Amino acid sequence: MINAVMPVYDGCDLLDVAGPYEFFRWAGYSIRMVAERKGTVTCSGGVKITVDATYADAGNDNAFFWLPGGSPDAIAAMQQSTAMQSFLKTQAETVRYLASVCNGALILAQTGLLDGFEATTHWAFLPCFARYPQIMVAPGHPRFVIDRNRITGGGISSGLDESLEIIKLVSGADQARYVQRTTQYYPDPPVHSTIPVSTSCPVPT
Repeated sequence: MINAVMPVYDGCDLLDVAGPYEFFRWAGYSIRMVAERKGTVTCSGGVKITVDATYADAGNDNAFFWLPGGSPDAIAAMQQSTAMQSFLKTQAETVRYLASVCNGALILAQTGLLDGFEATTHWAFLPCFARYPQIMVAPGHPRFVIDRNRITGGGISSGLDESLEIIKLVSGADQARYVQRTTQYYPDPPVHSTIPVSTSCPVPT
């Protein structure tokens, strides 16, 4: 059984959690959803998740961890959370891949775990990387970036592409194709637009 861990917190983005969770489930992985305390976590849109495991229950046999993004205030809170920061550093010692999606990369950045690595995040939060000069910002707006065992994703929907890539890395392309077909993930959006340029960081200091 392939184990993975997904920390969640108040204000996290629901699609960052639910979409990848569904893909990993179809891949046959055991996903340990954990929080600082057992109980209810309220996502940024108000949907509540019941979590019955804490960081201490995450184990040290996880193939990867998946860190969702969230509201600007939630990101700031997790950057200042000694429990979250300690948990990430501990997991980084044993997991095969460290993955974040959307502005979850800024929580990783605060730990120093992205220092010396190329990374990306949601377009609106790219200016936040200026606070972390040791991080190499990927040019443009890639759906995800892989630099050795660090994987960072762009905006919220990028987590779907990124989670398929992780499945491919961990279990092979055939397994990733199986998940793609099972979930019928063949994107063809009915609208098209361009990504704007952001000049300021929305995360409070």
